[in-house]
Amino acid sequence: MNQLEDMRLLVSVLERNSFTAAADALGLSKQFVSRRLTALEARLGVRLLNRSTRKLSATPLGQVYYERAVRILEDVEETESLVSEQRSSPRGTLRLSAPMSFGTLHLSTLLPGFLLRYPEVSIELDLSDRMVDVLGEGYDMAVRIGVLADSTLIARPLVALETVTCCSPAYLALNGVPETPASLGEHECLLYGHSKAVDWDYWVDGRVERFAVSGRFRVNNGELVRDAAIAGLGLARLPTFIVGRALEAGDLVPVLQKYQLPSAKVFAVYPQHRQASLLIRTLIDYLKEVLA
Repeated sequence: MNQLEDMRLLVSVLERNSFTAAADALGLSKQFVSRRLTALEARLGVRLLNRSTRKLSATPLGQVYYERAVRILEDVEETESLVSEQRSSPRGTLRLSAPMSFGTLHLSTLLPGFLLRYPEVSIELDLSDRMVDVLGEGYDMAVRIGVLADSTLIARPLVALETVTCCSPAYLALNGVPETPASLGEHECLLYGHSKAVDWDYWVDGRVERFAVSGRFRVNNGELVRDAAIAGLGLARLPTFIVGRALEAGDLVPVLQKYQLPSAKVFAVYPQHRQASLLIRTLIDYLKEVLA
């Protein structure tokens, strides 16, 4: 095994924070990865990793080595792409994670077009509404919706996201129209996700304010929230790619339109060591093109 492969092992271990996860992603045994990194430390004469039963982290010198290794590996990948056929035609397999509703409503029709355009590409798509661990679970890229938390992942915006608060005409007839976000506490709200406390935020008097909401129906799938709203169970706050057709048909009506919602986007996120991948760059460009 050469120095570049040792670098890949160290980068993979630190980005996944686990010998086991790195070994699984690389198709190697945990013992082999551990032995190689121990040999690397012996060759350099320094300790690169702090190892304990609970935590794995880089030493100060290990962090320097990691940062330089990431840049070197990116340069190598980009150089190989420059002199290969992949520069003009991507190839290979890409593991992609995306939210369930966005996948069924959009990727189901968009990805076949990408695969027809690039016949040497394969895609393994996993749809889930949970926040997957891109590095730890071995994904090449993930689609994320909303405001992103701080992360070591690289994020590229794909399209702006429009969200609307809405409900059925029948719900309004029985419960009245919420006039302000503060009045949401008097209404039955349909909750997305499983966190104990749920807040909906709106622009009020030039600043974003959060308003606690509650309701009897909570689910981690946007299409089920939409269907519950159509059935008259309460107010929903969902992106238009889920409720757009229901709004056009009159099954749902928008409320609180005077109060702007904080802006959000659909993002493609991927690990830093994959930023030179032609396949990822090509898929991102394609999704931006068709989603626009």
